[in-house]
Amino acid sequence: MKMYISVFRIRFINSMQYRTVALGAIITRFLWGLMEILAYSALYRTGSAAFPMSFSQTISYIWMQQTLIVLFSVVFSDGEIYSAIEDGSIAYELVRPADLYGRWFCQSAANRLAFTILNCLPGLIIAFLLPGPYRMSLPLNMGQFLLFLLSTVLALCVVVAFAMLMYISLFYILSQRGIKIIVTALTTFLSGGVIPLPFFPAPVLAVVQLLPFAAMQNMPLRIYSGNIVGVDALKGIAFQLFWLAALFLIGRLTMSRALKKVIVQGG
Repeated sequence: MKMYISVFRIRFINSMQYRTVALGAIITRFLWGLMEILAYSALYRTGSAAFPMSFSQTISYIWMQQTLIVLFSVVFSDGEIYSAIEDGSIAYELVRPADLYGRWFCQSAANRLAFTILNCLPGLIIAFLLPGPYRMSLPLNMGQFLLFLLSTVLALCVVVAFAMLMYISLFYILSQRGIKIIVTALTTFLSGGVIPLPFFPAPVLAVVQLLPFAAMQNMPLRIYSGNIVGVDALKGIAFQLFWLAALFLIGRLTMSRALKKVIVQGG
């Protein structure tokens, strides 16, 4: 584990250097979140009883989502992994004394975490200082907050495990562009990135909440907002653990199979 912790630490420190990019992302995420909240505010004025989440829960969900958006992005700027597969430098990766799946997993997780830390604090401060109903609320209690933190860590691991499947698929296709577009649209919508999952129609929600996408940002954001509490929150964390184990096992098996057929041409 020391080797993988070192990979994580090196990648994390490297990614923390992009402060100018982080400033632009903070401004973008704040304005986008504010527009979403104003849109929901107009909808809630028509009759808040018709919605599955209270307005304060929705506000907290949106602000926390914008704060942690990079952490829960399946498609992220892992350019080194894409290029390693495309240009043949995967050959150098294979001769390193480290498991390739574990190395890429730690690298991908560290990239997301570093950019999130750069983005989160200013956004959180602004969200807590906003006036009236647009202010983000604190969790119900400390226990709820700890469950949120645990769920967030598991959600990050599920996101990276799913992203690993996307990376592995690049061993079999010619271009990364198509798969990135499909995965972005699919994971963003079905994980609650466009609208929270409780807003889905009941027949659709019954199916979506069983998929791995529901174990991503949907779970920690609903726990933080108070939409899922107590035993339901613990069941949600168990659900995340199940999909993390399943995706991790599938990823290890598919990568092992893919690497047996890798051919690198050139000299």
